[in-house]
Amino acid sequence: MPDDAIEALHDLLDRAGSIVAFTGAGISTESGVPDFRTPGSPWMVNKPIPFEAFVRSREARIEAWRRKFAMDDHYADAVPNIGHRALARLVGEGRSPAIITQNIDGLHQASGVPDDRVIELHGNGTYATCLTCGWRHELAAIRPVFEATGEPPDCLICAGPVKSATVSFGQAMPQDKMSRAQQLALEAELFLVVGSSLVVYPAATLPIIAKKQGARLVIVNREPTELDAIADLVVRAEIRAVLGRLAG
Repeated sequence: MPDDAIEALHDLLDRAGSIVAFTGAGISTESGVPDFRTPGSPWMVNKPIPFEAFVRSREARIEAWRRKFAMDDHYADAVPNIGHRALARLVGEGRSPAIITQNIDGLHQASGVPDDRVIELHGNGTYATCLTCGWRHELAAIRPVFEATGEPPDCLICAGPVKSATVSFGQAMPQDKMSRAQQLALEAELFLVVGSSLVVYPAATLPIIAKKQGARLVIVNREPTELDAIADLVVRAEIRAVLGRLAG
């Protein structure tokens, strides 16, 4: 029963000295951020442009930015929900060293988690960077110019192509962040998966690493995952119901 599983989870949380949370799209859908796999998702209409095409083609960059801003409008009013706030409390109380996330929406930071305590494996969609020099560019400055001219942005520093700071299909994962996430998985006493279907690799190897190192593995997700069989506890319920008491 879900209630029994929720009680078991909180008992594990109370006893764990180091809790590492790993979050996926499911934690943000409760804030109105669409996920990739729900039928009718706007992501199916505005699919991200593959990295190779973005780099190679001006037309692809134009279309990528059009789709980017169309998706931004779908969740422009999204704010952190109970799940985000619950995990932020674990970090704030020193019970969790950091949150590893597959999400690109910045809602963990908006919930009060310091930026250096959020490990974004797939980047961040709330700003952009130059692919040549790495300079950060703000979307608030890019969008009006793009909409007025129809031209993809170039870097103000080196004139290189500017891209949303997300990891696109075909783009290399940030190795420094992946290495840090792997180290956290090795050190965790409790590895808490929240709202991830665990089908995207190499990120989905992290719960396996933690489990093999002796951590308790808990999966909170509405649907079954491929790693349910090795988990110490699986909770299939709405995240707000599972983590609500932690949010304060």
